[in-house]
Amino acid sequence: MEAPRPVTGPDPQLTFEELGTPLHAATFVVLDLETTGGPPAGSDAGDGPDAITEIGAVKVRGGRVVGEYATLVDPGRDVPPQIVALTGITTAMVSAAPRLPAVLPGFLEFCAGAVVVAHNAPFDVGHLRAACRRHGSVWPRPPVVCTARLARKVLTRDEAPSCRLSALAALFRAGTRPVHRALDDARATVDVLHALLERVGGHGVSSLEDLLALQVEVTPAQRGKRHLADAVPHAAGVYLFRGPADEVLYVGTSNDLRRRVRSYFTGSEKRARVKEMIGLAERVDWVECSHPLEAEVRELRLLAGHAPRYNRRSRYPHKGWWVALTDEPFPRWSVVRTPRTDAIGPFGRRPDAVRAVEALVDAVALRPCTQRIPARGGRGSPCALHGLGRCGAPCAGLQTAADYATTVDGALALVRGGSDDGLVRLRERVADLAAGERFDAAAAHRDRLADLAGALGRVQRLSAVAGTEELVAARPDGVGGWELAVVRHGRLAAAGTARRGVPPMPVVDTLVAAAETVRPGAGPLGGAPPEEVGVITRWLERPGTRMVRTTQPWAVPAHGAGSWSDWVTRAREAARTTVTDPSEVPGERAVGSGGGAGRRPPSRVPAEHAGPPRAGRTRRARESP
Repeated sequence: MEAPRPVTGPDPQLTFEELGTPLHAATFVVLDLETTGGPPAGSDAGDGPDAITEIGAVKVRGGRVVGEYATLVDPGRDVPPQIVALTGITTAMVSAAPRLPAVLPGFLEFCAGAVVVAHNAPFDVGHLRAACRRHGSVWPRPPVVCTARLARKVLTRDEAPSCRLSALAALFRAGTRPVHRALDDARATVDVLHALLERVGGHGVSSLEDLLALQVEVTPAQRGKRHLADAVPHAAGVYLFRGPADEVLYVGTSNDLRRRVRSYFTGSEKRARVKEMIGLAERVDWVECSHPLEAEVRELRLLAGHAPRYNRRSRYPHKGWWVALTDEPFPRWSVVRTPRTDAIGPFGRRPDAVRAVEALVDAVALRPCTQRIPARGGRGSPCALHGLGRCGAPCAGLQTAADYATTVDGALALVRGGSDDGLVRLRERVADLAAGERFDAAAAHRDRLADLAGALGRVQRLSAVAGTEELVAARPDGVGGWELAVVRHGRLAAAGTARRGVPPMPVVDTLVAAAETVRPGAGPLGGAPPEEVGVITRWLERPGTRMVRTTQPWAVPAHGAGSWSDWVTRAREAARTTVTDPSEVPGERAVGSGGGAGRRPPSRVPAEHAGPPRAGRTRRARESP
């Protein structure tokens, strides 16, 4: 690795790749939206992303117009009178127009691969990003140029007292006058953009990357330490910023290490704490990785090993809260830091774990009291829960240890995924409360049930991976090769690739022979860090991943909480909206109506069916790639 260069002195000559994209070769989509005036959030019937009434866009490359896009959009509501007066767009004009879900895919295709430009871009991009999130489209995260912000950078106050689009269009003698109609305003913005691009050369802008960086401030410390990225390769992996005492300040991962590290010394980095970190950094180290899974796992391990002060997540992988049964003759649910086995979690906050205990007390009739009860039973007086049939009152000697053990077995079956009867009882409780019109209480119980089912489903999924002695999997790398991973007891033991044309099985055999030896430890996941097991599980569950071999069948319990995943999703969606009856989960008949009380979730899938290793399914080893 090259030694750091002095901060002073001329910058080294950049390679053609590092010079970036020439402005004349970049494609820009200059867009403008007209809306009913609402912010980019809310519901279809209100002031949300469907409040867009018109989209106009112009595609330009090399100073020439190569395409235009324009359409009215039905916002699903009346256009307010003040918006009619401003834009001239009336409710009658948009009533026959397509709705946004029908328009969005075509518009995103029009913008594909281009730099998005808008005047006051946060408003327009915010609406589009919210629309994608709401209607199931993927926001492509394009580079964004805001002509209003760019104008403030390159124009003096005397030259442009106002940076409104109308003022800039008049200043630059735009061929189209902005009139608050989307396509006309987009055409005017094109002329403003071209005029501003003629001015940016004096600010050292020669590429698209320079243009994007010009929009934000770059501190002298950032600019002066660009040399720290000189030796970093163009490869996937993990990078580490080190400080004056060689301490690790920050850890990150990227598919292109050099480009990512260089971005810290440009205006694209806006986080104040990271700018402070750059001021302290003296060196950048890196670890090249075979593929993104290895990079993610190595990042987690480095974060745990160094706990960098400027990283905010994953620094303490074993820090969390679990819900487990106590070790005594009459066990009860308890919130602990380090469970032995058969626990639910981890929870990031203790209050979340306490909420899970409250739900479990209703799901399984274990005693909620904290007193120590001898094996022969207590001699006190039963509490009110006994009268409600929710506790056998071992504290009063009314339940023997043998009888209580049956209830404990039911609790363990719930945790391990052998039965979901406890979750069914909780859902019946929600229905009973809703039937009595106690809607606030029903909503609270529904949300606790969703949180509990989600936590149970997660730990059961992760336990299935952590409990597998060895699992070898492969994913297509997108260019004809394979990304390979050897997983042992939930940890990544080896990673590699078989490039296009290379037989993969000899590579697999080599990886297995050289893989790290992993011995399971204590705890629900055999001592494996939950975040690492989670990253590996998500990689295994992604469509396209193929099982090469396993030492035992990898499966999640068919009767576990994973079969409730669809119900949990709908319940959480209901919690974000206004629902008169909290027992009515979107996409499902109301619990308690029409004889539906206590019905099990309709999403259960027989264990023998093939498919991704989601809850309720079994995934067997597949043939080698």
